[in-house]
Amino acid sequence: MAKIAFILLCHKDPDAIIAQARSLTEAGDCMAIHFDARAKEADWRRIRTALADNPNVTFARKRIKCGWGAWSLVQATLHAVEAAVETFPRATHFYMLSGDCMAIKSADYAHELLDRDDVDYIESFDYFESDWIKTGMKAERLIYRHYFNERTQKGLFYSAFNLQKKLGLTRAIPADLQIMIGSQWWCLRRRTVEWVLDFTRERRDVMRFFRTTWIPDETFFQTIVRHVVPNHEIRTRTLTFLMFSDYGMPVTFYNDHYDLLLSQDFLFARKISPGATELKSRLGELYLSGRTDFTISNEGKRLYKFLTERGRIGRRFAPRFWETEASLGRERELLIVTSKKWHVAKRLVEQIRQSTGLPCIDYLFNEESTPLPDLGGIQSTLEKRTRHRRALLRMLFDYYGSNRLVICLDPSMLDMIQDFYADRCTCRLLEIDCDFTDDYLLGHARRVGLAGADTPQDTVDLLLPTIRYDVVYESDQIRDANFPLFERIRESADPETNTAPLARFLSIPEPQARALAETDHLFTD
Repeated sequence: MAKIAFILLCHKDPDAIIAQARSLTEAGDCMAIHFDARAKEADWRRIRTALADNPNVTFARKRIKCGWGAWSLVQATLHAVEAAVETFPRATHFYMLSGDCMAIKSADYAHELLDRDDVDYIESFDYFESDWIKTGMKAERLIYRHYFNERTQKGLFYSAFNLQKKLGLTRAIPADLQIMIGSQWWCLRRRTVEWVLDFTRERRDVMRFFRTTWIPDETFFQTIVRHVVPNHEIRTRTLTFLMFSDYGMPVTFYNDHYDLLLSQDFLFARKISPGATELKSRLGELYLSGRTDFTISNEGKRLYKFLTERGRIGRRFAPRFWETEASLGRERELLIVTSKKWHVAKRLVEQIRQSTGLPCIDYLFNEESTPLPDLGGIQSTLEKRTRHRRALLRMLFDYYGSNRLVICLDPSMLDMIQDFYADRCTCRLLEIDCDFTDDYLLGHARRVGLAGADTPQDTVDLLLPTIRYDVVYESDQIRDANFPLFERIRESADPETNTAPLARFLSIPEPQARALAETDHLFTD
């Protein structure tokens, strides 16, 4: 049976730390605490006094002052780990936590999960090959020595960095190490922790190297664990649920996130708001509940991304400078069909293909699986198609030997539609206005990963109005853009009403357009 030794790094809120320690150890687990030496001494004494009689709590033998991005965070972790290894010989796993973390599963569930596989859980991605670092320094974190704290000693930090860079004072990475990177929130087996501690005592050269790297808490354990443990015994993931905003700041969870958190495939979550007293109370009770019947829908990150990106959809399609002068051709005509119900647009486009003989392509900028001819690789990924969209369409015009081409686009891609309208070619736009039931919107949410079959009903109830608003908003945006040669057909209209817009859009006789409008089951879900 798994027995967890929690490694808790904290610096504030002594009452919350005391409550967290009591809750997690009451289930039979244990904890080693490092309380930042910068914190108030009164807070430290309060924690020590409150937990003094708890045999399942110990403290790091040495307290140090911690700074973001500095070696001190790793050193504090090592002090706490050493205390845990020494004090709790029966601990099987060591789980890294912060004071902002709380359990989102029960102790029984956590123990069962850890007993299931004899593995370590730690994010461990290749430092140079992965895209884990999105912006800022990359190699510079390692090849230069960083003696100062970037946040509290910014002037000294960048002066030292720029001087080394100017003088070419780089250093080599230890030759036998593959530098890895990932989240600092890991769960490691006892054997692994002991191997890591042995490594720190034996490899002083590596310790000297990491002491002057920048943000070593994202690389030290991630690298050493990968060095001492076989790859097949590592799960490259964290068991702590966390998300980051577009600005790189951790997302904070509040009282109304309880059901969302429980449905995620993780054991803990951070950051829990200090003011979320109801959430903290419910999660504190949860760890001791004995529950194992958690339904995992795992839609949290996709849902957050969807909700925070509303109103900014499509901006990634801003014209690239090398494409602004590239034209599809003045003599060509691009016919764009847009609908949130992709299956309806695809049905209509297939009938257009059969009726007119025009080359028609479904959602080529939305679905990677859309069939396309081999165009030398430019068609191979959505990212390539989007980046070289005008070049791609020119090649499709050439491939089909036609000056008219029909494509489908999602209504969210307003910027792309505007980009095509800015071209010298003639653009026509047909919007298919569909009705949306709650069942359909829920199905849509499940198809795109915003919800799962087991998403709590409370979450669904909050989500559906947001999705419905977005559908309406996207349609309004298209109409407000005042595109020339814009037509619209409606599910609520009869075929006779929809005939004229179809005839104008396709430049075909009305009888032919009437046949398209009367397509069997055109709007059927």
